Amino acid sequence: MTTLLRRAAVLLLVSAAALPAQRPAASSGNAAFGRLLDDHWQWTLRNRPMLATTLGVRTWDRELGDLSVAGMDRRAREAAGFLARVDRLDTMPLSPAERVTRAVLRRDLAEDVEASRFGQRHVLFTTYAGWHTGFADIGVSHPFRERADYEAYVARLGAYGRYNRDAIATTRVALAGGFAQPCAPFTGYERTISGVMDSTPDRSRFLEPFARRPGYFTEPEWTALRQRAVAMVRDSVYPAYAAFLDFYTREYAPRCRQVAGVSATPNGAAYYAFRVRSETTTELTPEEVHQLGLREVARIGGAMDSLARRAGFAGRKAFVAKLRSDPQYYPKSADELLAAASVLTKRIDGEMPKLFGRLPRLPYTVKAIPAAIAPGTTTAYYGPGSLEGGRPGVYWVNTSKLDQRPFYELPALTLHESVPGHHQQISIGQELDLPPFRRYGASFAAFTEGWGLYAERLGIEMGLYDTPEKEMGRLSYEMWRACRLVVDPGIHAKGWTREQAIDYMLEQTALSRSNIEAEVNRYVTWPGQATAYKVGELRIRELRTRAERRLGGRFDLRGFHDAVLENGAVPLDVMEANVERWIVRSERAAH
Repeated sequence: MTTLLRRAAVLLLVSAAALPAQRPAASSGNAAFGRLLDDHWQWTLRNRPMLATTLGVRTWDRELGDLSVAGMDRRAREAAGFLARVDRLDTMPLSPAERVTRAVLRRDLAEDVEASRFGQRHVLFTTYAGWHTGFADIGVSHPFRERADYEAYVARLGAYGRYNRDAIATTRVALAGGFAQPCAPFTGYERTISGVMDSTPDRSRFLEPFARRPGYFTEPEWTALRQRAVAMVRDSVYPAYAAFLDFYTREYAPRCRQVAGVSATPNGAAYYAFRVRSETTTELTPEEVHQLGLREVARIGGAMDSLARRAGFAGRKAFVAKLRSDPQYYPKSADELLAAASVLTKRIDGEMPKLFGRLPRLPYTVKAIPAAIAPGTTTAYYGPGSLEGGRPGVYWVNTSKLDQRPFYELPALTLHESVPGHHQQISIGQELDLPPFRRYGASFAAFTEGWGLYAERLGIEMGLYDTPEKEMGRLSYEMWRACRLVVDPGIHAKGWTREQAIDYMLEQTALSRSNIEAEVNRYVTWPGQATAYKVGELRIRELRTRAERRLGGRFDLRGFHDAVLENGAVPLDVMEANVERWIVRSERAAH
């Protein structure tokens, strides 16, 4: 999978907080390290022009990035050059904080270089994300703070044609190399393309930023700019989506892969082993992940069986059958689901000061996932906001297929995607005094998604799982993530079919069939990413247990949570070392 998609794992939307354009990369006593960080950050912004605009750097305002094979080759060479500079660096003058930064940078670059050696890098879309779905949300993710932002937005509408042509050309290379995505998960996928063109250009979603005129535009200026945007949608954006739709239906879909596992592709077994190491930030093998998953499934299954009996059912299956079939557990309208999610977020907000010493300044809101992508995507996801840019974080809720969106799952889902999950962790990370690449560039799913799963468990301490149904929803969500450890390597390393994976999760969880099918489609088309969640959560829980055991009555839960988050997203070994330092400081403070 391309690095572009790997880094979209948490954010999904191209978004970040604003940052003063001239902020130094690091206040380092080591001049060589400071220059390295500065050069690497400028390289990052050049290759991620949307991020640069969001941060107030206007150099690449008319660009969207480079998805061509030549662009991939160039970035790989440049990443290798930066890696060599990191390895030549004299580490003696570095402070402890700078050594952490060096370790994070080295891992990020080394994974970029290793990923570039696999032909799978030419795969540019999954059932979860792709260049066309990301661009469809540009009206939400693009900043609109000043005139230059609107000008950049219109220019990017005009640039989409070339961006799309490069992406299609790279996808043709993937097809020629034997790296097509599997068939079954992409049934109906063409709707994610055609749905973007479901209105006339002057009423397109791409015109939403022009709904209200800012005061710094006169009426004639605003009208002229909007007309330019309409022309770009008509002459650039819509033809590009039509071209992709034609390519997908005529060339790509007929050549889709029949076998689900990525090991069936050239050098696929080695690629999958790399993906597992990369996503978990560990040295775990696919088989070790699979066995860990089997142990977790057995443990959680016992808890589900016990809960079902306490709730008056003969066993887990009877309780789950009731939950899946009783209409009382399901919303009757999208507004009802959004209202329930919104009320729940405010209840959780009231519990946060009990669990954290540091809370983010940035607020968040609740929105429905756009209809064009909702049927094929997950139950919910989080999109970061920007305090300086005037955008809240967004907890995106899937309001399609309402008979598959049970209320009893809502507490765990909301804790994960809003607070204390992704919004808390990502927004705090934006406020930290770290080099910009760590705040806005590097991402580690084992940390961010591990934290999201850990946040679901905090609902126990908040009293949110106050009915057997809600508690079964929590356990089902935990079982869901444990099943990922079984299913993902099952598909990609052990030859499981998509149908085997679906049947296994139907047997083990209380998730609806629609949700399970969407999830398995994601695992099939995005190898390894789903293994990060449970591995990260288990490491955080192990560290909390270690701290509670060693500190006893002196254990401070708020201090522990702040210690986990105080370095931003990091590999698991870096997080563990930081928490260990916090435990030692706490021990010393007690004496």
